[in-house]
Amino acid sequence: MANRAPLQNRVTPFGDVVSDPSRGTLMGNRGGGMHDTDQRLRPRHWVNERWICCLLEFKGWHREVMTPGRYTELFFLDEATALAAGHRPCAECRRADFQAFRAAWTRGSPGAGVAPGDGIAALDRVLHAERLARPRLLAPALVALPPGTVVAAPSGEALLWWQGRAWRWSFEGYSPVPTPPGGPLLLLTPPSVVAALEAGYLSAVHHTAGAPA
Repeated sequence: MANRAPLQNRVTPFGDVVSDPSRGTLMGNRGGGMHDTDQRLRPRHWVNERWICCLLEFKGWHREVMTPGRYTELFFLDEATALAAGHRPCAECRRADFQAFRAAWTRGSPGAGVAPGDGIAALDRVLHAERLARPRLLAPALVALPPGTVVAAPSGEALLWWQGRAWRWSFEGYSPVPTPPGGPLLLLTPPSVVAALEAGYLSAVHHTAGAPA
């Protein structure tokens, strides 16, 4: 019997949902089920504004991936990838990260109209507008970006800015970029998330990019 092709449930920093056999370090969803009874994704790859990233394991719960009628499990290389794609920490399985993210996000975007005591839906509305916005914003110079930001190079590659250098993204991990790319860079990480990183939120990054300094 031939091996089955990987499910379409791996997320890139561009927000695309594609098939790839490698395993990520986080999972998440986009508010509900995006797949049919044959585990194929429907044309629209989101259900509502609640895009989250979660732990792979929590309270010993077990799920059959892409069960009909349930939410669609998505998988990310790391949190930097999830944030770039427009997801934010889950308030249940990642409660401490969620609280730290919301506090930093509110500090970093005082003009967004989201007060510290507001429900998460207000933040999700701002994020949703940013993740769907096109064209993407031009990024400042790499050295002006906070660690954990992901940009798109003119070559079309996704690059992580981390530990004072650029790292090339792939589903398996990161590889160092010897020379920073020339030409304009586009922000993949949503602007309000970049502001949260600038305000002190530390994104979790795959071990292939090294530990934070």
